[in-house]
Amino acid sequence: MTNRTKNIFVSGTSGIVGYGILKSLKQSGLNLKLFGATIYDDSVAQGFCDVFIKAPLTNAKEYIPWVLTIIKRYKIDMLIPGIDDDMYMWANNIEELEKENIKILINNIDLIQLCNDKWTFYNFLINKKSPYVIPSSLSKNFDELVDTLGLPLLLKPRHGFGSKGIIKIHDNASFLLHKDEIGKNLMVQPYIGNDDEEYTTSAYCDGKGGFYNSMTLRRKLSKDGFTEKAEVVNLNEINHVLSHLCTLFTPYGPTNFQFRIHNNTLLLLEINPRISSATSIRTRFGYNESKMAVEHYLENKLPEHPIIKEGKAVRYIEDFIFYQ
Repeated sequence: MTNRTKNIFVSGTSGIVGYGILKSLKQSGLNLKLFGATIYDDSVAQGFCDVFIKAPLTNAKEYIPWVLTIIKRYKIDMLIPGIDDDMYMWANNIEELEKENIKILINNIDLIQLCNDKWTFYNFLINKKSPYVIPSSLSKNFDELVDTLGLPLLLKPRHGFGSKGIIKIHDNASFLLHKDEIGKNLMVQPYIGNDDEEYTTSAYCDGKGGFYNSMTLRRKLSKDGFTEKAEVVNLNEINHVLSHLCTLFTPYGPTNFQFRIHNNTLLLLEINPRISSATSIRTRFGYNESKMAVEHYLENKLPEHPIIKEGKAVRYIEDFIFYQ
């Protein structure tokens, strides 16, 4: 990068994605000044950024004017979203934000909108005859669902991220408790594979149907729906699957694909059109997608395939002390 310090604004930094991005940029070796924003004034993000900023709620009417003020006040060079709410808000106001002549780490807008509703996303895959789609339904008929999808069933929020809000159904009694939410807020899927065969793949995509590089982790989830334990793996078919999905969705920049293996086939759980929660883990193994994004967006440096170390990662609770 050029010698001038680049000012990078990261939002939602009280969450694992946001402060994971900050930690990754701290380890990048680039000449950066990091601005971390969150609605919480007691966030650990203060330990990973150079300037900590209290943010308004994303859905507040003053939010976009506030972002524009921050851009001008601190001469921000690049915006990176750390939470989905900001990603969607920035995507919806992209033209106004880009008038400030800054770079914004935003994926393909069409893909972002598709990912905002998992039922719409499912139907897109069906229409494209993708072989990696998981059967899904909006039926409220328990017997019909069991006949077609089997037991257990999963009731999955149409909107949201991670594995939050997923309900496993084993019988009609538990199904009836949530039946009325199907269609409006929930969709139904079969339980596929097992918890030991879940994978998270991050790829840096070129926006033209291809990708520059990727890294895959076999993972176990925490109760909050984020990666808690991970192991670096190489899946023989992953490049073929990613090529298929990139052709369909033309993602741009860091993109996260989540899979389970079912009958020896990778099936797509979801796409997160952004940097995901395992980003700090990937950085420690050599895959620093935040650094790639800053160099790509600000220096036009195409991402290379880094040397990725093998190993396992375990997340644990630790203390960050702020002395008076």
